[in-house]
Amino acid sequence: MTGLWLGAAAGATLLVLAFPALMLLGQMRGQQRLVIRIKLCRGEEPVQVPMRQEIVKGLWIRVVSGLGQLVLRAGLLPTRTRAELEMTLASVGFRGRNSLEVFVGSKISLMIGLPVVAAIVTNQYSIPAIAALLIPATMVLAGLLLPDVVVSQRRKRYLRRVDRGLPDALDLMVICCQAGLGLTTSVLRVAQEMQIGNQDVGHEFALTAHELQFDSDNRRVFMKMGTRTGLEGLVRLGTTLVQSLQYGTPLTVAMNSLSAEMRQETLTRFENRAARIGVLMTMPMVIFILPCVFLVVGGPAAIQVMHLGN
Repeated sequence: MTGLWLGAAAGATLLVLAFPALMLLGQMRGQQRLVIRIKLCRGEEPVQVPMRQEIVKGLWIRVVSGLGQLVLRAGLLPTRTRAELEMTLASVGFRGRNSLEVFVGSKISLMIGLPVVAAIVTNQYSIPAIAALLIPATMVLAGLLLPDVVVSQRRKRYLRRVDRGLPDALDLMVICCQAGLGLTTSVLRVAQEMQIGNQDVGHEFALTAHELQFDSDNRRVFMKMGTRTGLEGLVRLGTTLVQSLQYGTPLTVAMNSLSAEMRQETLTRFENRAARIGVLMTMPMVIFILPCVFLVVGGPAAIQVMHLGN
């Protein structure tokens, strides 16, 4: 009886998701054909893309985005929580219009899909009733937390790459300022050059350059550079630029000193990691190396003692 109810629930879930999926599939195919026709009219060669993969990917994103949009329109998320999520996603690099909708929709989809799959799988085996209840409940929690874990890991890697390439960007900015370029032009030039060496740093500088072109208050833009990611190096860079604009201090001197400080801090972090190697190698030596040493040193003596005993 329980299997019948689970099968009915799974079937209803699939039907609910399949109907909008089929509608979106037809719409996406029509859009793809329209794009190809426009390119042919312009005399361009249409790019051959894997149609099925692109359609499935876009279909999944639209379905998930639709679920997230329903949740956001219902007002289930407080305004403060929504703003924090948007800032977190922006710091990772997800700055699209529907990034928050996709994130919330992914949480809802995993919260619904993982327990249903877990219930269907556990129903095929004879397991205790408590485990049959705990496994779907655990899957609900996993579906709720998994997108947060993924975003958190991506945020750490993104900020690590930005922190690693920031001193090089400051050196390029010093060169641009010494060449006579203005502050906005220097930021834009650094953004273009850093796209080759470190795309994440270049992306941050490109955002700052675009905001400088549209916002007349440069100090607010530079302060926003640090608050956007929360990275200490960008916060210090924004503060230094604001102070240089406010008090008229030489920008090249400030950039040189800030770049030297960041490189010294990076070197200090590497030295601290190197100093921990001895402590981290203690347990591997005890577990893997010392037993081999004891076998090599004491093995022949133990074999001779065994022969004498015989």
